[in-house]
Amino acid sequence: MKKTTVFVIATAFTLMVAGQSFAGANCPQPRKTKSAPSADFKKVIPKKADAAHGKALYNKKVKPMACKNCHGAKGDGMGKLGKALKPNPRNFTCSDTMKKVSAGQMFWVIKNGSPGTGMVAHKKTLKDKDIWDIVKYIRTDLMK
Repeated sequence: MKKTTVFVIATAFTLMVAGQSFAGANCPQPRKTKSAPSADFKKVIPKKADAAHGKALYNKKVKPMACKNCHGAKGDGMGKLGKALKPNPRNFTCSDTMKKVSAGQMFWVIKNGSPGTGMVAHKKTLKDKDIWDIVKYIRTDLMK
């Protein structure tokens, strides 16, 4: 085995042991995402939000591309396309990061996008109800 191969394997192992991935799904995940306006930040998930519908949207139905392609099927930010993005997509499974992100903030980012990241705005492709369904799915099924 070449020395460079051993170094790469050892480095990857060290990062994984430290709770990080060399592909970028680290935790906590430092971010400088613009904060939602106060009124939006404080919004809560409507009682009628449907996590099952949100799951379907997250995994397959969001256009032009399903959320899981970047955020990963597990929500860890390790989707096939997300690995190439800088910064890496949000890791929803990182409680240290996500405890600071309100449901209203998530709704606002999905609707308006996040400049400086790969997160595009979905205000023209998703209804507010659909966005809340996705937020509910993420917060009930993917967040730890």
